[in-house]
Amino acid sequence: MRDQIFDLLLPHLTGVLVLDIREVDARLCITACTAVEEARCPDCGTSTRRIHDRYGRRLGDLAVGGRPVTIALTVRRFRCDAAHCPRRTFAEQVDGLTFRYGRRSQLQQTALEAIGRLLAGRAGARLADMLHSPVSPNTLLRRVRALPADPPERSPRVLGVDDFALKRGHVYGTVLIDIETGRPVDVLPDRTAGTFTAWLQQHPGAEIVCRDRASAYAEAVRSAAPDAVQIADRFHLWLNLCKTAEKCVVAHRRCLAPPDNQDHDEVVEPPAGPPAIEGKRAANARRHFAAVREMYDKGVAIEVISKSLRMDRKTVRK
Repeated sequence: MRDQIFDLLLPHLTGVLVLDIREVDARLCITACTAVEEARCPDCGTSTRRIHDRYGRRLGDLAVGGRPVTIALTVRRFRCDAAHCPRRTFAEQVDGLTFRYGRRSQLQQTALEAIGRLLAGRAGARLADMLHSPVSPNTLLRRVRALPADPPERSPRVLGVDDFALKRGHVYGTVLIDIETGRPVDVLPDRTAGTFTAWLQQHPGAEIVCRDRASAYAEAVRSAAPDAVQIADRFHLWLNLCKTAEKCVVAHRRCLAPPDNQDHDEVVEPPAGPPAIEGKRAANARRHFAAVREMYDKGVAIEVISKSLRMDRKTVRK
């Protein structure tokens, strides 16, 4: 019965010989060693029994019964006897338990990859810590980035295209989205027409392309998918509408009739010019303008003003 319970709770340890199980400081420590007599070279596939050395590996595993689990595994390094093989020695791996250079079991690694894919960095790290599998947010993100991506064979029916900051202010790429499902499709290394054209030729099938106002994307769609309908995305439609309405209202502000006010005889004249912009950025702009004008009126050079206020020389001159 104990063996059946052990196999049900720890099925990934069936390929090793468990020597001892003990509880140390509320942690379950399992001591085990490999049980196979021979191993295959990962390069040439030759089977060998020549043992070069033994060493210990310490693996983190998923919690059992609310207690964290650590596996102290003794593995062997074998010699490869094949004359044509460039690898002379190699370490054995246990299927379903270990992987090369890993400090976690494959079961814990798979669980962390799923957590990182669903919750990303900080939230995933907090959940992993509650599950007794502590990991840093950056490690979770690295694991998600290392997962192999399955590129689609065809383009989505409704393809969303927009630029994407790989390094803000320095390197920009192109992100492709399936508009109907909301899932990312691919990320291109730049935002040029040639790269997007090559992608569309490799992944045909787009019927509608939702893009921003970049001319490179429009040119790529016209050359690689001429039958696709190009539409503007919702953000730029609202942005264009808001800017046009604002310009129209500001230009014809004096044409607006004053509101009817029966309680007061006085009619308040509309202010001349556009209304003052409020907000943190506007306040900072006014403060910088006043500081620059004050120093400039005193005869201070633009270069000195730029260094004193830590502002760009072009901004000070403007």
